[in-house]
Amino acid sequence: MRRIRLGVNIDHVATLRNARGGSHPDPIRAAWLIREAGGDQVTAHLREDRRHITDSDVERIAREVDLPFNLEMAATAEMQAIALRIRPHACCIVPERREERTTESGLDVVGQEAHLRAFVKPLLDAGIRVSLFVDPEPAQLEAARRVGAPCVELHTGTYCNATGEARERELRRLAEGARLCAALGLECHAGHGLDYDNVRPVAALPEVVELNIGHFLIGEAIFVGFVPAVRRMREILDEVRGVS
Repeated sequence: MRRIRLGVNIDHVATLRNARGGSHPDPIRAAWLIREAGGDQVTAHLREDRRHITDSDVERIAREVDLPFNLEMAATAEMQAIALRIRPHACCIVPERREERTTESGLDVVGQEAHLRAFVKPLLDAGIRVSLFVDPEPAQLEAARRVGAPCVELHTGTYCNATGEARERELRRLAEGARLCAALGLECHAGHGLDYDNVRPVAALPEVVELNIGHFLIGEAIFVGFVPAVRRMREILDEVRGVS
């Protein structure tokens, strides 16, 4: 299997900075270190309430960091305008509710098909790769293809939170979803809740070409350092994929 791309989400470096105010720790410094650690892209979620990453952060990432930038955002006119102004390498469209602590489920593409089709087109026309963050459900994947998104990111949170037989069922759902992505011509990404242990079965799915991982790595970095934490994830992914 080919090497899997690793996107590192730096949101929670900004969470720590914002807890105290000021400029330290700087999430852009983390973004600069991703390449050294073996990561392939910077991922950051500009939420509508700006609870962690800010407008200044995304502008600096786009301007100062020499890595592909994957901007996670809601399907709103404000976020579309920001993306079209800063021109990240990629945008991942995610559902967003202000009261949630983190993204809790995939995007309802079926229920928002007309809106998402109109939302996605200007981004694609601007040369931005677009993915939709979805649960591994056939109807949602088929709708993602219809709205014109070239990629989807499968929501792995339900799998990560499950245990025993329930986790095995969720892994099968992810595997079936990844296979359907390939059949539909969608590039398959995955992410949410992944750590050193639960990432292995997901990374072993041959259709998955990219993983985006954040909260666990930032938490682990507190104990071992940012570069070692990300580098260990890179080593695990390469081990699973048989990449030397």
